[in-house]
Amino acid sequence: MNLWKVFKDGIFKNNPILIQLIGLCSVLAVTTSVINSLSMGVAVTFVAAMSNMVVSAIRKITPNKIRIPIFIVVIATFVTVVQMVLNAYAIDIYNSLGIFLPLIVVNCLILGRAEGFAYKNKVIPSLIDGLGAGVGYTLAVLVMGVIRELFGSGTLFGMPILPDAIPKIGVLVAPAGAFITLGYFIALFKHLVNKKMA
Repeated sequence: MNLWKVFKDGIFKNNPILIQLIGLCSVLAVTTSVINSLSMGVAVTFVAAMSNMVVSAIRKITPNKIRIPIFIVVIATFVTVVQMVLNAYAIDIYNSLGIFLPLIVVNCLILGRAEGFAYKNKVIPSLIDGLGAGVGYTLAVLVMGVIRELFGSGTLFGMPILPDAIPKIGVLVAPAGAFITLGYFIALFKHLVNKKMA
């Protein structure tokens, strides 16, 4: 199995946000700022990689009839670790991500990778698959976070970037702005991918 291809597919061919359109709830909610986007991306990447690895390691002893509840327990364990670390060392980020942090447990991206890849493959390829999907997710939310924060608030990482003379597009930091930005981003990404394949 080509591990580089497994990793790369999570970023491009099977990007969870821009191609598969899964796990969008957190994408639409947390991308109002770059720091929130980056934090959520790192959290999702960690949980996806670790849960994929554990699911793969226990796949031969996991009864088929109860595999989904077992996957959810594994994922919930890693989400709890992330929550505890953020609560202890980065309380502002923990508070900013709010309810979307524990909702990683039911993120279709993570459960989908556990069911679709980790349950059928060995540990190392499963870890790489989780990392690839997580990096693909992180890049997508990071780009959205940059666009929404920069043009909606005029800041990046909370620091003023655009001068006051340049008008801000307030709708970008509103919920509607998330849908608009995501729609244009998906269209651009698919155009670029199709152009590269042609």
